[in-house]
Amino acid sequence: MAENIVTIRAEIGASVWKIAAPAGTALAEDDAIIILESMKMEIPVMAPHAGTVVEILVEEGQQVEEGQAVATFRA
Repeated sequence: MAENIVTIRAEIGASVWKIAAPAGTALAEDDAIIILESMKMEIPVMAPHAGTVVEILVEEGQQVEEGQAVATFRA
């Protein structure tokens, strides 16, 4: 069976407030990987399905653009 690795992207331009799940973390569907902050609102970036975070591509405090890759995730 081939590995299913997906790229997780920011849905909004924002600041990376917190990395909730570092690389190697196993998550259930809809668990937060990263929490973005924009206009004093927290916007979680969620796992699309159960799996494991492969790599975090951003750092806390970094500005990200809408559509920017923020993590990779393995089913």
